Amino acid sequence: MVALVDDSRAFLDNLSLQLDANLAFRLYDAPLDALADLNGPSSSSPLIERFFSVSPFGDELPMSHRVLDLNLDNILREVHNRHRFERISVVVVDYDMPEIDGLAFCRGIENPAIKKILLTGKADEKLAVQAFNQGLIDRFILKQDADVIPTLNQAIAELQVAYFEHMARTVMEALSLGSYRFLRDAHFAVAFAELRARLNIVEFYLTATPDGFLMLDAQGKAHLMIIKTEEDLRSHYDIAQDQGAPAALLQRLASRLYVPYFPTPEGEYMPHCRNWQAYLHPATAFLGEELYHYAVVSNPTGGDLKGIVSYNAFLEWLDQQEGGQQ
Repeated sequence: MVALVDDSRAFLDNLSLQLDANLAFRLYDAPLDALADLNGPSSSSPLIERFFSVSPFGDELPMSHRVLDLNLDNILREVHNRHRFERISVVVVDYDMPEIDGLAFCRGIENPAIKKILLTGKADEKLAVQAFNQGLIDRFILKQDADVIPTLNQAIAELQVAYFEHMARTVMEALSLGSYRFLRDAHFAVAFAELRARLNIVEFYLTATPDGFLMLDAQGKAHLMIIKTEEDLRSHYDIAQDQGAPAALLQRLASRLYVPYFPTPEGEYMPHCRNWQAYLHPATAFLGEELYHYAVVSNPTGGDLKGIVSYNAFLEWLDQQEGGQQ
């Protein structure tokens, strides 16, 4: 969500009518109230802290060697968080406000992950440049520019992406040492972005079983992307062979034309998986830094996705709230 801060309610109302129709935002005409909200318990702590903790299994190690526990289940549980869309990622604030100026406002934001855009007049452009060079703000936009609205919409979109990329970087660095090497593969990132665009995905979550992503569009329709490397597929074949799998199943696994995901704790074939055809999904091969095979399963079964609040439902709710979309 984006916070729009200006002491003029009329300006905020007019600005909100010109922003991207799919953008979730809150309007604040009382800057100090806005700052209090941004520094409240739900906004001031980085989201990444929900996923990492100090592992109790490292208690016997010296203090110089701490073991961090990354809980991937907590990442996926975010999809059930009804308030997940309310977290502020970008602040757009006017510089010239009598209660507190825009730069002082930005200095007062405690969460360093929040991206900041300063709206300024021509006379204050030099101050804005200095603040940008110092890293206090991420963008500044002159209110008098003829293309101020498209410039602002583009800046918001880019900074929202940067906000989530910054949060995800720690997770990506930790996981890319193991089976999640695709997280650091630039070629795969491009292909994944193109896939999300085709499916109109607005949110996605890393999954542990299977390796991949749970993706949701604005209506809340779910797609499960299952990602396998050559090594993963060989492992599936070897385990299935050891478990006495039918020859037809082994043949399909060897063909690399299917991505398997069986309803077992580790997603591997077990003898009780008699209807094994239902657990093989047509594969797409992609060559990045290594060869990947992936499948996209629409409306996947096995996960508890009932009652999830979609992004469109959130926008409808927000539209009805005072201070939301007008």
